[in-house]
Amino acid sequence: MQASLASAVADGLSYDRGATGTPLIEQTLGAFFDGMVRQGPDRLALVSVHQQLRYTYGELQTEVRRLASALLGLGLAPGDRIGIWSHNNAEWLLMQLATAQVGLVLVNINPAYRTAEVEYALNKVGCKALVTMARFKTSDYLGMLRELAPELASAAPGRLQSARLPQLQTVVWIDEAGQGADEPGLLRFSQLMAQGDAQDARIDAVAAGLKNTDPINIQFTSGTTGFPKGATLTHRNILNNGLFIGECMRLGPEDRLCIPVPLYHCFGMVLGNLACLTHGAAIVYPSDGFDPLKVLEAVQAERCTGLHGVPTMFIAELDHPRFAEFDLSTLRTGIMAGSPCPTEVMKRVVRDMHLEQITIAYGMTETSPVSCQSSTETPLEKRVSTVGTVQPHLEVKIIHPDSGQIVPRGQSGELCTRGYSVMHGYWGDEAKTRESIDAEGWMHTGDLATMDAEGYVNIVGRIKDMVIRGGENVYPREIEEFLYRHPQVQDVQVVGVPDAKYGEELCAWVIAKPGAQPTEDDIRAFCKGQIAHYKVPRYIRFVTSFPMTVTGKIQKFKIRDAMKGELGLQESTTA
Repeated sequence: MQASLASAVADGLSYDRGATGTPLIEQTLGAFFDGMVRQGPDRLALVSVHQQLRYTYGELQTEVRRLASALLGLGLAPGDRIGIWSHNNAEWLLMQLATAQVGLVLVNINPAYRTAEVEYALNKVGCKALVTMARFKTSDYLGMLRELAPELASAAPGRLQSARLPQLQTVVWIDEAGQGADEPGLLRFSQLMAQGDAQDARIDAVAAGLKNTDPINIQFTSGTTGFPKGATLTHRNILNNGLFIGECMRLGPEDRLCIPVPLYHCFGMVLGNLACLTHGAAIVYPSDGFDPLKVLEAVQAERCTGLHGVPTMFIAELDHPRFAEFDLSTLRTGIMAGSPCPTEVMKRVVRDMHLEQITIAYGMTETSPVSCQSSTETPLEKRVSTVGTVQPHLEVKIIHPDSGQIVPRGQSGELCTRGYSVMHGYWGDEAKTRESIDAEGWMHTGDLATMDAEGYVNIVGRIKDMVIRGGENVYPREIEEFLYRHPQVQDVQVVGVPDAKYGEELCAWVIAKPGAQPTEDDIRAFCKGQIAHYKVPRYIRFVTSFPMTVTGKIQKFKIRDAMKGELGLQESTTA
């Protein structure tokens, strides 16, 4: 019989509960932010380097209230959904705070979405308004909207009636310092702001009626099959997660955090924006989209003390030809997350970027997102080999995927999370919600993990990514970590591909270090005698990049599909 959770730790099972010494925030995001402003209105709150904008906490509050007033002026009411389709800028942060202030639900639209995807997202959650960039590089956002809603050309702002976007009434586009030309049927963001009044009494009246368990954010999960699901998050979800993330980093009012990760993703808006705002720290956006040189320049110019990124971002910064020119000595902390963090990359970040107190975080959008994180005091060997321990006020357990029983410590199984961070649910999809969150409130992550005797969690792969070769369970993460040690390997991803004899075989895609030209024989020779024969990749390909999402997550299914196409493989019935 399954041991009770109370005795699970003593019984050596993979269960742990976070500390509860620091109480949860039970305010709304707007009320908490107003309190933080009162503590230090003259402290620096935001630097948007590419926009040449700087705001103190007091100045930011004034702009947030102006925008909140303007949104109410559009006829929006608490609970209404408003989308934002944009890369990083000051307007994004204003939208995040202003919508929360008056109970609107901010819907994060992936900047990589195209017409069919944005049409699905806007209609799925019933967005009444949308704030968008005009364009970015080769993406013409206004052009896509006009394709979806040709009625924009003749509609008065706020009175759109579109056949394909039936609930959308208003489109606002982010102009450059108010200098953009008028667009038929659309409001400029600067025009919208001009309609707001920071002293509008409606703001406080609306705020007084809000609860911290109200939804304020919808984020679409980047599923590999089917349509994306809208993870719905509350004030309580994301505000507390931001608080405890910042606590792990020891953030304070003197800190300046460089945020090159996308704001539309939890990494940017929670691990970045809210971690800063809950600690009175300053937010620094180096550019609208990721550019390693802009990051290095911003860290030096703004004397940043923290830096976030996914492993591929840190690799790009470390390997930039001008890396040695920059003074990064002010850095001390940050977060590496978003995908498995290679041990060798972590060591270089600590040594060469002065990030001695960098932390590792693990989570998923559905858990607001962080469940486990290392701290600035976590020993380096634990920081480079685990994702830390369970966050405060949360529980984690590792279960056998089939039986549901908690496995002994050291044994792999599915990681589950329970507590304040678990999402409100998938918007308009009760069935999918019940599939992910069980009757006892546990979120089933789909990730394979182990827990050691001290409670440190290690993610060993996705249940779907695990390779079964000739009856042997093989975890690609283990092989990737080994191959990162090869002196000519910069980055590597390992997947399983169908095989008639063994069910599945291993394939490694390798990015070589600049100037290096390793061969397949070099890689295999490096493996010989060091790892089991069945873990040595049968297929090795040298590439210059990996398919990935905007947030830097590697899309392994695309690697697998590419190899199946190259090799003419079909799925094996024994895989």
